[in-house]
Amino acid sequence: MRDQLPLLLGVIPFGMIFGALALEAGVPPLGANGLSLFVFAGSAQFVSINLIATGAPALVMVFTIFIVNLRHALYSASLGPHMQHLPTRWKLLLAYLLTDEAFAVAQARYRRPPLDTAHWYMLGTGLALWFSWQLSTLAGVVFGAGIPASWSLEFALPLTFLAMLLPALIDRPAWAAALSGGALAILLRPLPYNLGLVAGATVAVGVAVLIEGRR
Repeated sequence: MRDQLPLLLGVIPFGMIFGALALEAGVPPLGANGLSLFVFAGSAQFVSINLIATGAPALVMVFTIFIVNLRHALYSASLGPHMQHLPTRWKLLLAYLLTDEAFAVAQARYRRPPLDTAHWYMLGTGLALWFSWQLSTLAGVVFGAGIPASWSLEFALPLTFLAMLLPALIDRPAWAAALSGGALAILLRPLPYNLGLVAGATVAVGVAVLIEGRR
């Protein structure tokens, strides 16, 4: 939990923005907090309220959230080999708590021994995020209308992802992935549906695998 605290500086404003925007999109307060409780995925929640505001069918919302959260399959595949010894109840709990920020902190922990108790560390990172996300969503629902736009809280999100990225830049494949993916995402920004981000991420993984293979 202590190691997760720096990232919460970006997560909490992000949750407050979500709570406020959910109300603007016509989502009732209970529904906004329910999204944070049952979905518990910031980017997917923001996408969902945009779809709700435009009256998209429920099936479209579910499919879109599924696509947005596909990156979690990569996270779980990376951590999965370390968790094969855990009972199913532990796997279900940690899968629910798995987020971008939790993975960023936990995967660094899995680089150092002892590993047999590392799942308790991941539980701590996940719970720190879970509590902060629920409370910040509630704060956004309650006080959202009173948050001045001049605070520019939306800038907290890219800062959070930068804080997650920098500790992971430990070798050539990581640097190559970050630079190639970032550059391509910027160059392809005009593409519709944020396809530039998808292309950048795909190329970044390929570049990293290629360099790692040559090593």
